[in-house]
Amino acid sequence: MSSISVLGIFVADLVFFGKEIPSKGQSVLGNDYKVGPGGKGSNQAITIAKLGGNVDFITKIGKDSYGEMALNIYKEANVKTDSVSIDNNYPTGVAGIMVDQLGNNAINVIAGASGKITNQDINNNLNTIKNSKVFLTQLETPHDVTITSLKLAKENDCITILNPAPAREIAESDFKFIDYFTPNETEAEFYLNQKLNSDDDIKNAASKFLDKGVKNIIITLGEKGAYFVNNEQNFFVQSHNLKEKVIDTTGAGDVFNGALAFSLANDTTIKDAIMFANKVAGISTTRLGAANSVPTLNEVVSY
Repeated sequence: MSSISVLGIFVADLVFFGKEIPSKGQSVLGNDYKVGPGGKGSNQAITIAKLGGNVDFITKIGKDSYGEMALNIYKEANVKTDSVSIDNNYPTGVAGIMVDQLGNNAINVIAGASGKITNQDINNNLNTIKNSKVFLTQLETPHDVTITSLKLAKENDCITILNPAPAREIAESDFKFIDYFTPNETEAEFYLNQKLNSDDDIKNAASKFLDKGVKNIIITLGEKGAYFVNNEQNFFVQSHNLKEKVIDTTGAGDVFNGALAFSLANDTTIKDAIMFANKVAGISTTRLGAANSVPTLNEVVSY
């Protein structure tokens, strides 16, 4: 089975459920509270593992109860932890997540130990990257570390995926290290400084990323699906018809990217890979939580 490596952060998700997400200066009474695993990279790695993929996660955690929670979860999900290091100086990160009655969310992330990953840590785990068919990362780790890891992955013939979340500036010269660029609508708007109000806007925006040197662009569109373009083809992929009500969209983008990486590692065609990722992410929105909501491959196939 082809290997996948993921660079990212682990945080403990502190999730608050209520009727609405409070506005500036507003206090509201919620109706539930949960603690679970989070961090985009962690969610992606767990997604890959739960689908049956062979995945290594490169990250840092603190020497504390949340760090222990991470290791226990990875063991249960079958995520390899050889590249998970423990930092004695910084605590494991946390994310405060507000979820309203429609499943919409707002998130504040404190990266903690994961935010202290260095280029030396990447070099220490170079063999993990070298042995991977697919390398997936986001923009929650320090920016120079993210770019260094993408360069090393490309130098070692990995398929690279960058999920540009949260959106941060990327030098024009660094886009060439990205095989698959997966912004959502808001992130695409950030990089191009334009609104995406129509299908034509989405098509034009995606083409502009090609001009920057990205080889394949997937703009994720939430309940509307996704749009793909490269130099040979372009198409929209509709979201999967769900049997249940959407109750929590937290982590859906992470699940999409993890499922995409899993599919690409298994030589799936890009259209089928996006359809599969849409389905896996869609199922996750019918369940509470981020990593906890990820379906297994058997659950996806039988859905």
